[in-house]
Amino acid sequence: MLRSSPSSTEEEAVMFEIADRLLAALDTGADTAIATVTRVLGSAPRTVGTSMALADGRVLGSISGGCVEGAAVEACERVLGSGRAETSRFGFSDDDAFAVGLSCGGELDIVVSRLDSPAVRAELEAASAGRPAGLATVVGGPAALLGATVAAGEGRGLGGDLDEAALRDAGVDDVSLDRIRAEVEAWFAAGRTGELIVECESRLSLLVETQRPAPLLVLVGAVEFASALAAAARPLGYRVVVCDARPAFATSARFPAAHEVVVEWPHLYLAACDIDERTVVCVLSHDDRFDIPVLREALESSAGYVGAMGSRRTHERRVAALREAGATAEAIERLHSPIGLDLGASTPEETAISILAEVLATRTGTTGRSLREIDGPIHSRREEPAR
Repeated sequence: MLRSSPSSTEEEAVMFEIADRLLAALDTGADTAIATVTRVLGSAPRTVGTSMALADGRVLGSISGGCVEGAAVEACERVLGSGRAETSRFGFSDDDAFAVGLSCGGELDIVVSRLDSPAVRAELEAASAGRPAGLATVVGGPAALLGATVAAGEGRGLGGDLDEAALRDAGVDDVSLDRIRAEVEAWFAAGRTGELIVECESRLSLLVETQRPAPLLVLVGAVEFASALAAAARPLGYRVVVCDARPAFATSARFPAAHEVVVEWPHLYLAACDIDERTVVCVLSHDDRFDIPVLREALESSAGYVGAMGSRRTHERRVAALREAGATAEAIERLHSPIGLDLGASTPEETAISILAEVLATRTGTTGRSLREIDGPIHSRREEPAR
């Protein structure tokens, strides 16, 4: 029987976030161990799939924002010495909670293993090159299987270094293995990260980690707000494109943080884009010649967020124009306008924070309210569209 516990999505900091540093360490021949978060309960600074490594005494990455790094380093040293993977659990309720520094009230499990699998390296190289990448690693079950790679990512087949004899000893027959492979492939396709549990003679738990190419953020209108938004969005992992039909305004010199500046009618550019549920479209142009055609295109697409800048009066005029252009009530309901959250933003830089805060809240299905007004864990996770 298969059971899954989906966690973060690709935008979260999984092992692939530090792929460049891991590859650099492996290229020097450094003995490297990696510690990866496999389970989170309650409040915790990071999420499932977050990794840190120890390479020749150097720490790469972070799994808890500083809470348990010291204990994780000790675990990495033990694994490098023994060659055997191990698991650890840290939580506030533990007798030694303050000894390892986890005082945030949550609980997390980690798995630590040597980083020497060719399958893992292939996925790190794919992630570093910006291509889709995925790994499924045994993080719970018989000790002989712990840390073994069960699958590799898109286009490189399913395989890895899992010992078939050890699988048989764990009670995983050919039928169960085929089902595992099918489930892992589905997770890779969806860009999901989380725990996959196999109930056989012994309970087998696999951590599935995936990375997809960066989500697209299209900024319509070559204005100062677009420049500030590009600068704020790029560190969040978006591929930022500024689009405007006016060549005098749409120049790379004006938008150094954008990955691409396109001189084109925005609705024509958007129609040719590969849009998915991770795509964000922000219309900042205040020009009906641009706004109405591109908004209609965006609202009828699968884009996860569509917003438009302007006053409430401008919004009412746009809604009327969209209706006249044939947009449905359902499509118009998806429009975030006036754009952004109520943060009192005024400058372009402040407005960029307001807009991106709304994008994040929309993607995660959260309220955008102050945390002090909300009960429950501050790091509780909701199912998000794959990123």
